[in-house]
Amino acid sequence: MKRLRSAIAAVACHEDVNFLLTNRIPRRLATRLFGWFSRIEHPLVRCPSMFIWRLFADLDLSDSREQQFPSLHACFIRQLRDGARPIDQDPALLISPCDAIVGASGSVESGQALQIKGFPYTLRDLLGDDAHAQVYRDGSYVTLRLTSSMYHRFHAPHDCTVDSVSYMSGDTWNVNPIALKRVERLFCKNERAAIRMALAHTGHPVTLVPVAAILVASIRLNFIAPATGLRCGSPRTVRLHAPLAKGQEMGWFEHGSTIIVFAPHGFTLAQNVREGCTIRVGEPLMRLPD
Repeated sequence: MKRLRSAIAAVACHEDVNFLLTNRIPRRLATRLFGWFSRIEHPLVRCPSMFIWRLFADLDLSDSREQQFPSLHACFIRQLRDGARPIDQDPALLISPCDAIVGASGSVESGQALQIKGFPYTLRDLLGDDAHAQVYRDGSYVTLRLTSSMYHRFHAPHDCTVDSVSYMSGDTWNVNPIALKRVERLFCKNERAAIRMALAHTGHPVTLVPVAAILVASIRLNFIAPATGLRCGSPRTVRLHAPLAKGQEMGWFEHGSTIIVFAPHGFTLAQNVREGCTIRVGEPLMRLPD
């Protein structure tokens, strides 16, 4: 089993093969088919699927609320048992909204951030609004990449009020490092939502940008009613007044993807935030200005 897993991983990790398998296919069709397939509640589908998933990913269900799942999809969007993710309650800290691998991060320079070294994108293209982008022109950002086996729900990074959500339809490119090195402005091309919030007590603006990807293309938000038709047409902005407590669940991805966190000038990255490291919900992400 270990040899088979190593052989599969070696092939999948080859950059040309990985890019071909995950991007040079009908991405939207593959996403729709996988969404349908993953919801099939039958052991003859679920059990082999789980077995294959474990071959490709380090799936750990030890902190899951449930241990048995009716479908592959139910496992993807699983909830955690109480206390599995302690929330750092220091009001001077912005916490990580999700379990992730830290990607490009640092300072926004002249309205630009990096998807990976040498591949910049403008906040105007990502957020779809110049005034919104100007808020973070010289601010800080962190890219958080969720792998397929990770916990896929995301949470409020601080006590806050969500002011609006802007949905932008788009493609479903893979968002792994291999694709990020080959596709310019990838985050600006994929389906995404810009979630604008104001921190409680300080009023500082913070924006979360969940970016969908192949086999995902579905971002679910708890604090907005389905009847709003957020995904009807693009771009579309819905104004809100949705108060959230620090660590409160905000929504989930249907698979794995990316969340980019933007904060204005004066916010600094926490010491534990380094490219390539793994971070979990509730751990320090940024420090608020003094």
